[in-house]
Amino acid sequence: MPGAGNFREWQAKAACRGPQAAVFYPPGGGERRDEKRARELRAKAICEHCVVVGRCLKFAVDSGEFHGIWGGTNESERRVMIGA
Repeated sequence: MPGAGNFREWQAKAACRGPQAAVFYPPGGGERRDEKRARELRAKAICEHCVVVGRCLKFAVDSGEFHGIWGGTNESERRVMIGA
């Protein structure tokens, strides 16, 4: 990915690694709107303390990632940034 740096290198430093990673993606069985909002807020709170949040967001935007929370943004926020 151009400008994203070595994916594995920065990903290893990400605050979302480990058991809390589940909040970055919706559950397989779906979720209500209020549940989605609460899950996204939990994920974004983790991103606030992440040392690679900028690289994560750049990776998501550069690669057109439309699923999950990346770099402190959700799918809708990234679509606006990408212009999709």
